[in-house]
Amino acid sequence: MNIICITNGRIVDPSQNVDRVADLWIRGEQIVGIGPQPGLVASRTIDAAGMIVCPGLIDMHVHLREPGREEDETIATGSAAAIAGGITSIACMPNTDPPIDHQAAAEFVYLQAERAGSANVFPVGCVTMGRKGAELAEIGGLVEGGAVAFSDADVPVVSAEIMRRALEYCRMFDRPVLSHAEDLELTRGGIMHEGLESMRLGLRGMPAAAEEVAVHRDIELARLTGAQLHLLHLSTAEGVELVRRAKERGVRVSAATCPQYCFLTDRSLRSFDSNFKLNPPLRTEADVRAIINGLRDGTIDVLASDHSPHAPEKKLRELDQAPFGIVGLETLLPISVAALVAPGHLSWPQLIEKLTVQPGRILGIERGTLAAGADADVTIIDPTVEWTINVNAFASKSRNSPFHNRRVRGRAHAVIVGGEVKTPQF
Repeated sequence: MNIICITNGRIVDPSQNVDRVADLWIRGEQIVGIGPQPGLVASRTIDAAGMIVCPGLIDMHVHLREPGREEDETIATGSAAAIAGGITSIACMPNTDPPIDHQAAAEFVYLQAERAGSANVFPVGCVTMGRKGAELAEIGGLVEGGAVAFSDADVPVVSAEIMRRALEYCRMFDRPVLSHAEDLELTRGGIMHEGLESMRLGLRGMPAAAEEVAVHRDIELARLTGAQLHLLHLSTAEGVELVRRAKERGVRVSAATCPQYCFLTDRSLRSFDSNFKLNPPLRTEADVRAIINGLRDGTIDVLASDHSPHAPEKKLRELDQAPFGIVGLETLLPISVAALVAPGHLSWPQLIEKLTVQPGRILGIERGTLAAGADADVTIIDPTVEWTINVNAFASKSRNSPFHNRRVRGRAHAVIVGGEVKTPQF
């Protein structure tokens, strides 16, 4: 049996409160343990001196587009992009064509991911049939097919009654509902955050209230049902405060944000570059500060990429016609470092917690830990290497990133998935 010893690395495992220089041993597809393992002889040794050895990173908010929009991304290219970004597990959203709203669709994701042989891919099932908001999807069948959570992806569940029933059903199966919190009546036709910048640029705005109203509704429904609610890509100061108060009241709510929401502001749209067109939109400096504070005090549990690939010709349209979203799998780690670790907002263990054990816990998957007996998913990070982001070198099919040519620090040096070493291709 293949035995790997990762030596001399700084092992950071928030699930066990471990942060020390030691050896990590892997046998076959499982973690053996941290520190000396008498009787074991390594068949392969990896010297991680000066590097961080942590549980494999988990990105719980990824759009892979397959089936239906393979010109943007496929399960194979998306999972390869994950490996390039140091990510060993991804949860893929159900906004495919057809959507992941029945058992066979969830099983298809697993089969394609197995064929690709890169990162672990976990499907998220639709809350409603066809993501149309009219009737619940086949939640029981989707669970049988392996769905780890439920969401209508980048559209909200407009009906409060249907959202309530979805939370109740998902509670029966112990699965979270991942909510895109947006009041569509308030954002219709919007391009960017509504405020001084949108007025200056003459662009239709999307008010912060659109997120806040929806966050408040979903929190109250989670309180009513006792179900597990997870809020995707928080972007507003009041949204953070609503989650903070809900947690104090004991509501089963968790939240995520993306590195772009703690690094960029709506001023970026002065360039009229569609790679800064996101939903939710980039907000103000005050919102950025609130997002960072939410990450620091634990109100926001998770960092995720919201990887939203679009073929180049789609993003080259006029700003009002271009789709929302950016690719993020290959920049999740370095932009998180630039936004949070380098300025001293988060320590490395705090950052890694939001990229490993927390998303694993919310999704209910046995990932995000280096505990003995766990699946051997490991990321080795070089925290000091400096490099320049080049979208033309991405493993992803798409190139829609606002971070092209940005100089960054920190990168995955090696990735191990299920005990198999997969060297990222840059």
